[in-house]
Amino acid sequence: MKIISYNVNGLRAAMKKDLIGWLREENPDVLCLQETKMQNDQFEKEEFEALGYRSYLFSAQKKGYSGVAIITKHQPDHIEYGMGMEEYDAEGRFIRADFGDLSIVSVYHPSGTSGDERQAFKMVWLEHFQSYVNELRKSRPNLILCGDYNICHEPIDIHDPIRNAKNSGFLPEEREWMSRFLADGYVDTFRHTHPELVLYSWWSYRFQARSCNKGWRIDYCMVTNNLADRIKGADILNEAVHSDHCPIVLEIAE
Repeated sequence: MKIISYNVNGLRAAMKKDLIGWLREENPDVLCLQETKMQNDQFEKEEFEALGYRSYLFSAQKKGYSGVAIITKHQPDHIEYGMGMEEYDAEGRFIRADFGDLSIVSVYHPSGTSGDERQAFKMVWLEHFQSYVNELRKSRPNLILCGDYNICHEPIDIHDPIRNAKNSGFLPEEREWMSRFLADGYVDTFRHTHPELVLYSWWSYRFQARSCNKGWRIDYCMVTNNLADRIKGADILNEAVHSDHCPIVLEIAE
């Protein structure tokens, strides 16, 4: 099964940049989207249906903000919208699709770059997210958690770890959380596959960051550690330019 995760930073804007043509070429089984920034009634599903995809969106209450989606060629057994926590579900951050013994999640972790209040919100969210997926594992043990985590884990994951050490996304407490999360029984599939490869998944729109490759690896396909031996490949598709992020891909044995 080929799974792609992509923070599109506005699905309508990405579609104007030929996202559909790119999707036709990549042809994933499942596409997890973050930051769709649209309401369900704004979604033009026909272009995805023409390629054989079913679409499931979970939008934020606030228009033009956040939102996640799962686009799939396979009929899911079940779709779960949100985590049952109103303060997070109002922001459209989590959607899950079950396919046989596999559960695939598209998740958009909060950013803390706007100030102390949202950084504090992010840190609380991280603990609630971890508790939620740990509990979910009891009934759905084979989890694939794809999305924008808004955290670089190690210095190899960021272009300037020294200067960014006090910036949201690379703060010691965020990195420590990710270490604890992985130690809880999850695998960073890209780093598992490429222990020393330097690739990024997000670049600021400022300072020609992308052309200079001053990037951050903040997008991940995480899997529960019992799926590690089913990982066939993981990569970052940094030639796709529909967004300030680029897609990431996971191939996993069904």
